[in-house]
Amino acid sequence: MEFVSQLLPFAFLIAIMYFVIIRPQQQQAKKHAEMLSALVKGDKVVTTGGLIVEIKKVEENFFAVKFNNDVEGRLVKDAVARKYEDEA
Repeated sequence: MEFVSQLLPFAFLIAIMYFVIIRPQQQQAKKHAEMLSALVKGDKVVTTGGLIVEIKKVEENFFAVKFNNDVEGRLVKDAVARKYEDEA
């Protein structure tokens, strides 16, 4: 019985860590993955580097993107931070 009473505070701390840290991170990662899978040609996204680019083609692991009128490139899907919403 004494052993159980000593482990109870640790179990309580682990439960708090799960609900405060681990679970919210898992939910955020799930939402980000859903957002990435919903992106289509013509959407504008913000990269983790802060660039705003337009998607020209969706590939398996990359996006073909357009930076401006003359510059195009490929962007790893993991480098997309969020979808860009015009603030107009």
